[in-house]
Amino acid sequence: MAAPNFWDNQEKAQELIGEMQRLNAVIKPVGELVSGSGDIEVLFEFAEMEEEGGASEQELVTTVEDLQKKLAAVELQASMKNPEDAGNAYVTIQAGEGGTDSADFCEMLMRMYLRWFERSSGYKADVIDISEGEEAGLRNVTLHVKGDYAFGYLKGETGNHRLVRISPFDSAGRRHTSFAAVDVIPDFGEVEVIDIDWDKDVREDTYRAGGAGGQHVNKTDSAVRLTYLPSNVVSQCQSERSQHKNRASARKMLQAKLFQIEQEKKSAAAAARRGEKSKIGFGGQTIRHYVLQPQQYVKDDRTELKLNNPFEILDGDIDDLIEAYLRWSIAK
Repeated sequence: MAAPNFWDNQEKAQELIGEMQRLNAVIKPVGELVSGSGDIEVLFEFAEMEEEGGASEQELVTTVEDLQKKLAAVELQASMKNPEDAGNAYVTIQAGEGGTDSADFCEMLMRMYLRWFERSSGYKADVIDISEGEEAGLRNVTLHVKGDYAFGYLKGETGNHRLVRISPFDSAGRRHTSFAAVDVIPDFGEVEVIDIDWDKDVREDTYRAGGAGGQHVNKTDSAVRLTYLPSNVVSQCQSERSQHKNRASARKMLQAKLFQIEQEKKSAAAAARRGEKSKIGFGGQTIRHYVLQPQQYVKDDRTELKLNNPFEILDGDIDDLIEAYLRWSIAK
């Protein structure tokens, strides 16, 4: 970074800075643990020389408690050992069975994650593709999440999510069950992790970007949809006015999707989960339940964690759910 020509290539420079930040995110917490253990040894010696309940003993207790929190954070980060865990991520939410309620649930989940990004410093999310529901909500939406360990923290959100509530769209006030699927894939940047014959194996379609209207809606066919013909895997982007930029983003996302599929084929458990997730509704594997009526709770079927604050969770307070999954994955 001290080289005089470091900023000549802005994109490469940003990549190197990002790599440095990811390395520091690993090294700094471990260094703090090592330093803290030395502080504990010194405080323990002082506490032995003082009367019970002295200043050193109180400081020792505070230091140990602080170190325990840092150790817990390092343990969680240690569970994210794959290179892609440290980078950015794509989060796709798709409405499933449940009609308008499922489209509304899709938008509720998008808001939940956006609120979590706001609460968690260092995360930024851009909407790169969105399709609105016929009456309300969203049929699907894709977010590009940028920040250290975005994929590592969010990968456990992949799967079916189930909502039970009194439907605001039912004039009779009946209870409805609706489903939405969340899929999280890593962003590898410009690295080509899968060999693709773009001319032979990929069909490109362009279309006009959708939206609620207004001056920011594209008036040209700048949105790009790519279909990988051997497996019909699709990626699309409409966030930019430039067709070239949308194509580049769609290519990156298609690469990431195909890589994720290959990785999951190597893991029988993950492959089985993905196969069951293809049905977004009754009969598919549900990872989490959001129940608002008659009881009020959120339960994750994998970790068995049950929390009685569904409205706070839907407002972005999902740290306990994310950490529980990471600790469950360590134990597993």
